[in-house]
Amino acid sequence: MTALLASLSLAVSHVVTVAGLGGEPDYEQRFAAHAAEIEKLLKSDSGTKVITLSGAGANRAAVINALQQVGREAKPDDAFALILIGHGTFDNTDYKLNLPGPDITAAELAPLLDRIAAGKQLIVNTTSASGASLMLLQRPNRTVITATKSGMEKNAPVFARYWVEAMRDPGADSDKNDTVTALEAYRYADQKTVAYYETQKRLATEHALLEDAGSGDGARAPSPENGKGQLAARFPLVRLGAAQKASLSPEKQLLLKKKEELEISIDKLKYQKAAMPAEEYRRTMQALLLELARVQGAIDK
Repeated sequence: MTALLASLSLAVSHVVTVAGLGGEPDYEQRFAAHAAEIEKLLKSDSGTKVITLSGAGANRAAVINALQQVGREAKPDDAFALILIGHGTFDNTDYKLNLPGPDITAAELAPLLDRIAAGKQLIVNTTSASGASLMLLQRPNRTVITATKSGMEKNAPVFARYWVEAMRDPGADSDKNDTVTALEAYRYADQKTVAYYETQKRLATEHALLEDAGSGDGARAPSPENGKGQLAARFPLVRLGAAQKASLSPEKQLLLKKKEELEISIDKLKYQKAAMPAEEYRRTMQALLLELARVQGAIDK
């Protein structure tokens, strides 16, 4: 992992990642791990300004302050990305990102983002109910990606897991030009999410969307025919040197596979909770979380 991280050159000038309220240990650990990995990937480029808010520090005031800071610093030639991880809610009126303390709504995020002068913008909302934020956040020169197609898809998505994977897996670079664009990352994460539900033989409870035309509905499969994906295809997310495509060692690849298996086991356990004695559930979950933390630590070395 270290070799890969050192080789990445990020094309984004300003990045804000917010890992919101987990509500229980599994989600707290998972959201924080996603945010930490994104930060590590993005900070490999010394010219990129990265702000990561996680845990108790991901409160409403901190989110507002971070976006205001970018608003003061970003120039028209800059690029900006906001990545939202966690739980979202929709009450048929407002989309809210769940944060420690007061939540923040898409209606409140929109004007903060509008004050950022960066000419290229990417908003990746990987939360539950995130589809309800799309119409409020879309603008010309901005790509908006949501993990769900509406505010009615309220189960915790797995899309965030595969979005992070797309940022570190050279396989996401579908055209082999040493650059993973927002469009390539979206397609990679969406395909992995679809495969996850098929493998688990579960009804999919999330359907990702991408909108980058500045108006209208998002598209599940962006294409020239539906007019979606052109801007996202021109937004470099990470750059890969020609020699780095195989820089993940076999050992790291095995650890990453183990990490995904553990996350899937945790997902399964949640569905079995109602049929299990409470103490057995707690003990099993704790063991899985400890093993997940151990594997993540080995990956980070």
